[in-house]
Amino acid sequence: MNQTSLATLMRDQRAILLSLTAVVGALLMGLLLVAAIGVSIPEAVLAFAEGAWGSPYALAASINRSLVFALVGLGFVLANRANLTNVGGEGQIAVGAIAATAICLHGGVADLPAGLAFVLPMLAACVVGGLWGAIVGVLKVKVGTNEVISSLMLSFIGVWLLYGSVQSVALLRQPMTSSSTLPESLEIPDATKLPLLTGDAGMPLNIGLPLTLVLAALAAVVLHRTVFGLRLRAVGLNALAARKAGIAIAPSVIGVFFAAGALGGLAGSLMLQGEQYTLKAGFSSGYGFDGLVVGLLARGSVVGVLAGATLFGFIRSGGINMEMVASVPSSLVLVIQGVIIVALAGSARWMDFKGGTR
Repeated sequence: MNQTSLATLMRDQRAILLSLTAVVGALLMGLLLVAAIGVSIPEAVLAFAEGAWGSPYALAASINRSLVFALVGLGFVLANRANLTNVGGEGQIAVGAIAATAICLHGGVADLPAGLAFVLPMLAACVVGGLWGAIVGVLKVKVGTNEVISSLMLSFIGVWLLYGSVQSVALLRQPMTSSSTLPESLEIPDATKLPLLTGDAGMPLNIGLPLTLVLAALAAVVLHRTVFGLRLRAVGLNALAARKAGIAIAPSVIGVFFAAGALGGLAGSLMLQGEQYTLKAGFSSGYGFDGLVVGLLARGSVVGVLAGATLFGFIRSGGINMEMVASVPSSLVLVIQGVIIVALAGSARWMDFKGGTR
């Protein structure tokens, strides 16, 4: 191993160690906050562990949540390669879920053979999510709209479209039989639900796991081993120079936003077909914004996206159980999550400082 490779390895090891130290420190600070509100620390820790990994069902639920964060985070990293910022994961999840629900319930796919019943809704979610993301790219290249603003505004529109869909019987709301009928869709047919890897409903880990890992590997290859990834890098470094070098800016920008949106739409279909099975108001539960944070903290690394998504998925599951069992307010769980984010961001900045970058 040459000196350059050895130095890179040592730097990566220091970064991992510093990140782990930051997470542990943030969690300890979180425990102090829990104690400050009068909740027993052992009780809170036990509730967190039970909710995050205390049973096969809890473990699967944590992993399933992590998959959603990972897909949104991958979309963020792809756009960030071109120095673009996609904050529209929440809306892309919403429109993807709308499309998947419509195909599952009204697309006549339930009787299709060879897995098409669950594959076609996923593809529809990817296409609709991709088109939703491509709107951001078109606005960017055609009229110069800041992508942060447009993707964020489209997120709100997507969420309200979902809300409207489940409020209207003419759209996706289940038939109203009484005034107590909930504003949500019917449950999707069994054939459209994602197959379980274990075959056991007690551990509902679905095929979204291998699919997400394959997409993560594909994203890494695209970013580092393809012409498209090189073009994105060139656009991100200097769009003017890239244009003069003959790189088509508009297709690259629109294409990467389509890819990011497709990943967000796929995340919506995984939530619907692999976990919730009905579309309802509040469906996305802020997962798109959590995925955005995962992408930010990953600093362009696909491995960082997977690690951050796993951390946030388990924190989300453990936090929900802490609120139900140990009466820890959900707002405090968000504070603890914020402390972890600040600690990780601070550790990354420290590594940059020590490495001589600004």
